[in-house]
Amino acid sequence: MPYTPDARRYEKISHARSGRSGLLLPRISLGLWHNFGDDTNRNEARELILGAFDRGITHFDLANNYGPPPGSAETNFGKIFQQNLAAYRDEIIISTKAGYPMWPGPYGDWGSRKYLLASLDQSLKRMQLDYVDIFYSHRPDPHTPLEETMGALAHAVRSGKALYAALSNYGPEQTAAAAKILRELGTPCLIHQPRYNMIDRKPEQGLLAVLEHEGIGCIPFSPLAQGILSERYLDGMPEGSRATRNIFLKTETVERHRPMIQKLQVVAQARGQTLAQMALAWVLRQPTVTSVLPGASSLKQIESNLATLQNISFSPAELTAIDAAVAGVDAAKAGPPI
Repeated sequence: MPYTPDARRYEKISHARSGRSGLLLPRISLGLWHNFGDDTNRNEARELILGAFDRGITHFDLANNYGPPPGSAETNFGKIFQQNLAAYRDEIIISTKAGYPMWPGPYGDWGSRKYLLASLDQSLKRMQLDYVDIFYSHRPDPHTPLEETMGALAHAVRSGKALYAALSNYGPEQTAAAAKILRELGTPCLIHQPRYNMIDRKPEQGLLAVLEHEGIGCIPFSPLAQGILSERYLDGMPEGSRATRNIFLKTETVERHRPMIQKLQVVAQARGQTLAQMALAWVLRQPTVTSVLPGASSLKQIESNLATLQNISFSPAELTAIDAAVAGVDAAKAGPPI
């Protein structure tokens, strides 16, 4: 049957302005890093995307290498979008990125003009789109002049293939330098996408201050630390979970964090939230944060994420308790950032 979105969808979510731009984003967006590749049921992916839109989530975040295999998340999203949401294109924000390995040879990785612009063309073809709303440099390239990478982003905007330029995984000094170049090119940086959660607080070491000073929005990925900051691993290792499948998360990492998870759960319960909701709220409480990018594998998760917006304020005592719980993790044994 033809899809008709919920007429009250914009009553279900709040929005925030991205930095000093004119663009508003939903406080909760949907990241398509997982659950949209060729290993996912197409009907389930369709249900998630349309269900998100029905609930006011208008921003869908992708990258050229999302899958598996790389590129398949864009292809699958494009098919769902064209079949169901094309009539609502002007209500939707679609972002993609380039910067990680995508094809063999010297032109399929990092941040050269050749790679970024070729990748954008491929992304548009996979999604069957004329343009994306936001195009990111997915990571800084230590071997390519920053002027070249930012020039490619600016060209993407001037060509009409992207509406806004953006950065991901750039450090504070790199972000400030990139923002200056983009501003001089007449295509100011819209938003920055760092990894940020209760466990990985690196953005607090200068990046958030740079974003505030430059008037750039912030949309953190991995706000739930690959699911560690949820009830999923409170009491064990559920069969089929990301950790048991060794997908960006190892069982030993979960085990080392379990005492922390259990302490955080106590704080969340006292707030009347799930642990995942508290983790999202903790990120959203930052004034610089425009939106947040959790993934989802069910409509129930999307609804639970949206319920976070009912309470994103924290008392000093709650923040102290969270800091104490996280401080109890042995960083030397906890594994890489999550």
